[in-house]
Amino acid sequence: MQKLSVHELLDLENDAWPELKQLLEEGSNTYTVIPAQRSKGEEAIYGLQVSTRSYLGAIAYETGGVLVDHGWITLLGAETEQVVGSLTSWNGLSDRPALEALEGMLVVAYDVAGGFFAMDTGKFEGSGHVYYFAPDTLEWESTELAYSEFMNWLAHGDLEQFYQTFRWQGWQNDMSQLQQAEVFAYYPPLWTKEGGGQTSQKTPIAITEAWKIARGER
Repeated sequence: MQKLSVHELLDLENDAWPELKQLLEEGSNTYTVIPAQRSKGEEAIYGLQVSTRSYLGAIAYETGGVLVDHGWITLLGAETEQVVGSLTSWNGLSDRPALEALEGMLVVAYDVAGGFFAMDTGKFEGSGHVYYFAPDTLEWESTELAYSEFMNWLAHGDLEQFYQTFRWQGWQNDMSQLQQAEVFAYYPPLWTKEGGGQTSQKTPIAITEAWKIARGER
């Protein structure tokens, strides 16, 4: 199938970015938008073959990523130095792969607990819904949210409740322990009976190690 050009994917009249910016601004969760270089944004929408009239296309074109809830969640965008990988390099759509892609899934975000959010593009019947790789179950679990609904959840959702068993008192301050390309490993692990945000020790590890677990390499 012939690919659409960047010009064809840029829909300036129906650009979703203004709507997305308003959604984030009105949301209850903190966020930081990392602007994308124009050339990187163009590379991203071309690799993904998504229009800027979609939320996914707008994020890919306008941002190098969005850090949500004090940086607990990193939403992937175009390639940038401030974020590990991009929507294209995480998903086998770039000549500069960040990690080995997972067939049938499009990774869109990750968190500091070693969890990953990915759209089902074939692994689970191709529903298009966002799935979460939960480090406490080691399973991909459906959020039953489309990407646009996922963005609304990032802005307005009760993230404290969602991550209740993963977090600990003072976690915001401990985020400074993480270098770029690192997430926390829990010991005992979250998937054990003894593991938990309050009870486990947290040690920074490379995100590549957490991704191996999500890919089933354990």
